[in-house]
Amino acid sequence: MAIGGNKKVATNKIDAGLFAKMFLAGAKNLEVKKEWINELNVFPVPDGDTGTNMTLTIMSAVKEVNTLSDVNMYNLAKAISSGSLRGARGNSGVILSQLLRGFTKKIRDHEELDAVILAEAMEKGVETAYKAVMKPKEGTILTVAKGAAAKAQELAPECEDLQAFLEDVISHAEYVLSQTPEMLPVLKEAGVVDSGGQGLLTVLQGAYDAFMGKEIDLSFESPDTGTSFVKPSRETEQEIKFGYCTEFIIMLDQPMKEEEEYKFKDFLTSIGDSIVLVADDEIVKVHVHTNDPGKAISKALTYGQLTRMKIDNMREEHQERLIKNAEKVAAEQAMKDKERREATPAQPPKEDGFIAVSIGDGIGEIFKGLGVDYLIEGGQTMNPSTEDMLTAIEQVNAKNIFIFPNNKNIILAANQAKAMTKDKNIIVIPTKTVPQGITALISYVPEKPCEENTESMLESISLVKTGQVTYAVRDTHIDDREIHQGDIMGLGDHGLLAVGKKIIEVAKEMTDAMVDEDSELISIYYGSEMTEEDAQKLSDEISAAHSDCDVEVNYGGQPIYYCVISVE
Repeated sequence: MAIGGNKKVATNKIDAGLFAKMFLAGAKNLEVKKEWINELNVFPVPDGDTGTNMTLTIMSAVKEVNTLSDVNMYNLAKAISSGSLRGARGNSGVILSQLLRGFTKKIRDHEELDAVILAEAMEKGVETAYKAVMKPKEGTILTVAKGAAAKAQELAPECEDLQAFLEDVISHAEYVLSQTPEMLPVLKEAGVVDSGGQGLLTVLQGAYDAFMGKEIDLSFESPDTGTSFVKPSRETEQEIKFGYCTEFIIMLDQPMKEEEEYKFKDFLTSIGDSIVLVADDEIVKVHVHTNDPGKAISKALTYGQLTRMKIDNMREEHQERLIKNAEKVAAEQAMKDKERREATPAQPPKEDGFIAVSIGDGIGEIFKGLGVDYLIEGGQTMNPSTEDMLTAIEQVNAKNIFIFPNNKNIILAANQAKAMTKDKNIIVIPTKTVPQGITALISYVPEKPCEENTESMLESISLVKTGQVTYAVRDTHIDDREIHQGDIMGLGDHGLLAVGKKIIEVAKEMTDAMVDEDSELISIYYGSEMTEEDAQKLSDEISAAHSDCDVEVNYGGQPIYYCVISVE
């Protein structure tokens, strides 16, 4: 990044307005460059997802920031933390959310940020992120974050020029990123730097551009609809049913229970529309369009003191876009609330429930047959978010809920959802592949207590080997093998097992590499791009080569991967 030569900035402090611009600019830079970051993934598979996961994570925070009517450091920090935590996807996204969570804890009580506060916040972000990862690995996004924070700590006490401070911190982050291939041999062999570290640096570079006053387009593409979402602005007049846009924050006397939250929403519905109500243990943020703001305020006062009150006459101000955006958010939230109410059974909770991440319709049917209560679609091609996990947890009426991520890149999001759940016992079985999830469920015995089932599940997944067959999207070099774009690859639990030109030949070679003298069962799950005839042909060849093993064929229906094969 060529930092030198930029115009001099006449500030040594960052207020809430400038910090909001810096955050949004960092997110925009990541969104623009996400595909480039995806291509840095070591394995050239068609679902490279680091850039996508980090972008979807930060976009969740962007949405919350863009709904703030009063931008101060406290509610800005809370929006960034809450949005990124709930929207976190994949390991890189979860780590980014934890970095933001720790960072915002340090800045939220300050009106302005200087070098010392920024350094403390960066250090807190690194500490929080390292705690969230069970076995931190150097040469990753964590290393880049730690290096930047250490440089900030070194420079902050003597800082007289915030621009120079930020330049030096980012330059050092660039240097640490350049050294990641020396820390992880797999990066060096593939000729790339760490993709998560590059994603973090991209956010920092975007934020620095905003600090320098660079003009940046801060409109974003919605990940869900493909439409732009920007801060609401005043537009042309339209027919308005409820004339006053009323917003306030309730400083709760005590935490609002879920049933009380429903009652309050029902009351607001009776006096208006476009309702958005976001509650946590300390505050409730309220937005409602009504013809009688006094009624909303009087009801809110029964829960605690009010702050950040704002009432706009929409008929005068013609805020068409504000109305549309608020109605859209309200409709989405109302639908979620309705689904949650309808899905909550009236009967007492059962002892154990199950949530599994599925990668195809056939796999989903297998999980349902094994008693899974809630399927989260996504898996390798679209890592589900922490919010997806929390929604699933809400809808499973059980005291103990087992979660099977079935992908190493989803385990952190599942653990983050577990940490955010207080009313149910969540057990994350760290399944890294779908076959591990299936084996774990088969080992479950209803009569056994939760602890024993957990132990037997963990033991069972350690006995499963998994291979997956897909194609290369670029040329590269891995495990002393040359790979060319379009080649068929067989990927095992710990690396590349086979490369070739034909799917069945590669799948057979991959399976041969996994089978040993203790192997008893080989399971083939064929995907949407493999025919049943080819799957049976593969089964016949594997059976002939490994006559001591039972071989079974199942329709998986997964995209991207021609087949997934397990050996137990």
